[in-house]
Amino acid sequence: MSRDILLLVEKCSHCFSWYDIASGERLHSLPLPDFPHEFVIDREARYAWVGHYGVETSGHSGAGGHSLLQIDLLSRQLVRSIDLSPFNRLHGLQMDQQDRLYALSEEKATLLVLDQPATDTGPRRAVPSGGIKSHLFALTQDGQTAFCMNLLSHTVTRVRPWEPLAPVLACHPGDKPEGYALSEDEGTLYVSNRWSNTLCAIDTQSMAVRLTAGSRNDVTRIYRYRDGRLFTSNYGDNSLSVVDPQTLQELSYLPLGARAIALSFHPLQPLAFVSLDDDRVAVLDIDRMQVLRHIATQREPDVSRVVFQ
Repeated sequence: MSRDILLLVEKCSHCFSWYDIASGERLHSLPLPDFPHEFVIDREARYAWVGHYGVETSGHSGAGGHSLLQIDLLSRQLVRSIDLSPFNRLHGLQMDQQDRLYALSEEKATLLVLDQPATDTGPRRAVPSGGIKSHLFALTQDGQTAFCMNLLSHTVTRVRPWEPLAPVLACHPGDKPEGYALSEDEGTLYVSNRWSNTLCAIDTQSMAVRLTAGSRNDVTRIYRYRDGRLFTSNYGDNSLSVVDPQTLQELSYLPLGARAIALSFHPLQPLAFVSLDDDRVAVLDIDRMQVLRHIATQREPDVSRVVFQ
């Protein structure tokens, strides 16, 4: 009988862990090189790939890591480390609907593509992001278009990984754009601007900013729920907001008592799992906007994903 498992990167415990969602029990932890950050899994939930960012946060200096770490989710073992040198500080990761893997090198401002990540020993292609300190990116389902969040150039750039001669198109949505979410039809890109304390909606065809609205202090990430509502994490006051995608106005607000580092949704139930910087994951009832309980974790829980095992 399968059970709901929360996969979790624990950044400052330098590991990848499996938690039983019903009981909160930590089932297994796999040691990794220092400061793993983002991860993705394939459609069959067979493998996970973790980016070795190699420093604690984007505000920390250093060369960081240069490898993708491939994990077998069933055997709970590290299969291999894929060296992507000289591309370092690997952070943003995405997979398209064909299970092709895209990895963003923050230091080199380059988007890398592995066509067959289960067996590739290096990238098959690379395209410049067109920005500086490219931290995260949104990807269309077909993998044809990526939107890079460039922390130091304060730009969002559109690149075409499969069109080597396609020009990069940029816009300036605000200062330090970091969080992102694509609308279901991929016609709108929502972006959070941490230093401007704003949210904006960008037309993905023209890259024009269609709408900008004020946010809470230091709005960090944006997540789109399956009904279209947007959830934002607000570092400035340790909270979550639910935002109307049409107006970018706040619909509801939830103080958390700690900073929300990352969030993932249960694929079937109205639940969200909010990683907090006090070494807990909050289990959130989305319908009632109420924290049901907390799962105790190791140091600095980060990106998570629900699977059934």
